[in-house]
Amino acid sequence: MSMTQEFAETVALQALGWLVANDDLLPVFLGASGASEGDLRARAADPEFLGSVLEFLTMDDAWVVAFCDAQDLSYETPMQARAALPGGAQVHWT
Repeated sequence: MSMTQEFAETVALQALGWLVANDDLLPVFLGASGASEGDLRARAADPEFLGSVLEFLTMDDAWVVAFCDAQDLSYETPMQARAALPGGAQVHWT
């Protein structure tokens, strides 16, 4: 499935909203990314920042499952969305 950048940004915004509502996981994201709560608001429209949200989310299968179940998305959607955003291309070393 080919994903548009617009839909990928929508998925990433959903992921950001899911993270913000998760009292246990939001501090982990803030610590890992170095972002502040103000950055979340200021950079919510930045495709590169949204890519970092999806990169964080896809670090743990349990997070992907919980997010996708909450949003009624397939489990592949976050990774497909990440690939459609800046910096998301797969690197092939061969």
